Amino acid sequence: MFTYEPPVPADQLRQSPARDVALLLLRNLARGGLLQYGGTMGSARQTYQEEPDTDALVNRLSDAWTWPEADALLSRVPGQSENFRQLSRDGRDLAADPQGKARFEARTRLAGPLHPDLEKTVRTNFDLADYETACFAAMKAVEVAVRDASGLDDSLVGVPLMRKAFQPHQNGKPGGPLADAGAEGGEQEAESALFAGAMGRYKDPSSHRTVDFDDPIEAAQIIQFADLLLRQVDRARARNG
Repeated sequence: MFTYEPPVPADQLRQSPARDVALLLLRNLARGGLLQYGGTMGSARQTYQEEPDTDALVNRLSDAWTWPEADALLSRVPGQSENFRQLSRDGRDLAADPQGKARFEARTRLAGPLHPDLEKTVRTNFDLADYETACFAAMKAVEVAVRDASGLDDSLVGVPLMRKAFQPHQNGKPGGPLADAGAEGGEQEAESALFAGAMGRYKDPSSHRTVDFDDPIEAAQIIQFADLLLRQVDRARARNG
């Protein structure tokens, strides 16, 4: 008697989050050649026919199919019916990657548009899994943007540049060129500390030594942080005319 191998074990289908199920399904699909949604779901129904919740399991697997398709991990097959799919290059790489789940989540975090200063070099290095270079380049872009917007001298870098650019206005004395004179004193100091902390934690260490950014999700968060800082610089530039 022929037995069907489940694309995802029933217990994992019931217990795992949708994205985890999607990755398990993707790895199963990577074992075959041409893929067909109807055939996959039909085989799954045969596999789960002895389970008490067959319909629910098949529906959950169907939901999981939509994740890799929406993220371009499955692609159409040239010369074949539109019903057929194959793993895209990104899909094959992801299925074979031990860090597949983390990379999957990290890519999703950066799915939307980034600040224009980050879109080329930073996104390219991130997609190549060169997280150290991507994070350093992201914070370097912040440093360059602050210097350009503030007009401060090239000799100022990193933390000193941030402190000078965002120095709070105090006791009637003018502050840094990017400090918000209309904000409360504590808010001005917080903004100065935010930019200085970003440089001290994520840009300056990479300038002096090798930093191990081996977590793609953390790398994505650092890039998102840089994106936020760049947008704040844009607002400061617009505020100053």
